[in-house]
Amino acid sequence: MKRIGVLTSGGDAPGMNAALRAVVRKAIYHDIEVMGVYNGYQGLIDGKIERLDLGYVGDIIQRGGTKLHSARCLEFITEEGQQKAIAQMKKHGIEGLVVIGGDGSYRGAMALTSKGLPSIGVPGTIDNDIPGTDYTIGFDTALNTVIEAIDKIRDTATSHERTFIIEVMGRGAGDLALWAGLAGGAETILIPEVSFDIQDILKRLRSGHDRGKKHSIIIVAEGVMSANEFANLLKEQGNIETRISVLGHIQRGGSPSARDRVLASLFGAKAVEALMEGHGGLAIGMRNHQVVEYSMTEAFNGKHYADLSMYKLSKELAI
Repeated sequence: MKRIGVLTSGGDAPGMNAALRAVVRKAIYHDIEVMGVYNGYQGLIDGKIERLDLGYVGDIIQRGGTKLHSARCLEFITEEGQQKAIAQMKKHGIEGLVVIGGDGSYRGAMALTSKGLPSIGVPGTIDNDIPGTDYTIGFDTALNTVIEAIDKIRDTATSHERTFIIEVMGRGAGDLALWAGLAGGAETILIPEVSFDIQDILKRLRSGHDRGKKHSIIIVAEGVMSANEFANLLKEQGNIETRISVLGHIQRGGSPSARDRVLASLFGAKAVEALMEGHGGLAIGMRNHQVVEYSMTEAFNGKHYADLSMYKLSKELAI
């Protein structure tokens, strides 16, 4: 393989640039040219492709976001869109592709592989929700961003003796809420994987108040409900006044943590190795602290499971 492509797709995640850097430098080290595709699959269809050199990825390992930019592309779901993308890859001499993104991005990579253009998926999403890998690029950085926010909000909650509801990202997976809630000492954590009992929550809030507790922190994953909806529920069911903080896209930004930089470097390099070995349709991941390759179909057909032992522990420690 003499020339490969690389793109970032879906929501951005801290560490994507570190993964891009690893792909480019690993490939060039092995005398393989790298073509960068701008704006994800939309850029692939539109031919927004240019050759990347060592200087292009210089000084980006510490930068958040993605230098190649990202975009959603409904056209690529269609057969016509995929054929346009394949034509562009052939035009630019791209023999294999590294796709950095989530499960939706993986589906596109699998479609290309099935049409004879081997593609490898690198997991980049702050939700940590891709089946087959213990961790995804961006999760650790986003987690630390949320924890920092919790610590600051707790100062205000203590000063004003308030109950604060903090809404974090996670539509289908509660890892970010669960890990941040446990690390931040939240009294209540709501995640999509576990139903909640509003009366139990009210009971624990009142119990804390009765023993002199002056504040409470509640973490809500957006996939459960919005912070506003939960605040209204507490008001209606228990006449409890709350304050709300929706962290929003601040969770996606920022310089990647050391862990995410290392993870991205390992994953990006492994993806190039997989293409060099003639593989396609594989995802890169980490299991038991080892970098692994596995079928991409496992990534988008499997199911992500939250660590419910952590959820149980968070309730035990929040008495």
